[in-house]
Amino acid sequence: MKAQSTLTTPRTNDQWLGSLSQNDEAREEALMALRRRLLKGLGTAMAGKGIDRTVFEDAVQEALVKILANLGSFRGQSRFETWAMTIAVREVWTELRRRHWKNVSLDEILQPHSSGPKQPLKAEEEIGRGAEQSQLLRSLRNAIDSDLTEKQRIALTAELEGMPQEEIARRMGSNRNALYKLVHDARKRLRASLETAGFSTADIISAFE
Repeated sequence: MKAQSTLTTPRTNDQWLGSLSQNDEAREEALMALRRRLLKGLGTAMAGKGIDRTVFEDAVQEALVKILANLGSFRGQSRFETWAMTIAVREVWTELRRRHWKNVSLDEILQPHSSGPKQPLKAEEEIGRGAEQSQLLRSLRNAIDSDLTEKQRIALTAELEGMPQEEIARRMGSNRNALYKLVHDARKRLRASLETAGFSTADIISAFE
């Protein structure tokens, strides 16, 4: 019973990083364990949505490659498995999009009056989009709380809530030019944080099209 308990004990961030940074059996075992966790997590999050399991399997395979290539960008601000799951969810969306366009030729896309695949994305793709948005919003909230100065957090949060910049500046005892610089720097920090969390600029834009 004691051995079984040890095997099911969650790994810490340092344990994941340590094992995956090696080039031996420890890394292979960690990769297999991470693969199982990601497949289980995706299956649970998207249960009953009609997504073929092969989508998850292909997505996780791609996610593992990206995780290994970007271990150095993990900053430890969340659990390693949460960071890894964010990447896996992105890959599910990418795989669904790839399958959607698989049988569409370039000629169809380039024809100006093509009746090509202009219909809405399949339900499975919308599910992937929603999961990606949830992951992105959680990462965004974490970044706002942890990566911004107090003034940046106040200014950016007020702007996101729809308050006019003139009003924000007045309430902060500032002016519009100074506020613009403050918010610009805050957005740069957030973009860097989201990219570190596994999102690219294209991912951020496409998630909110």
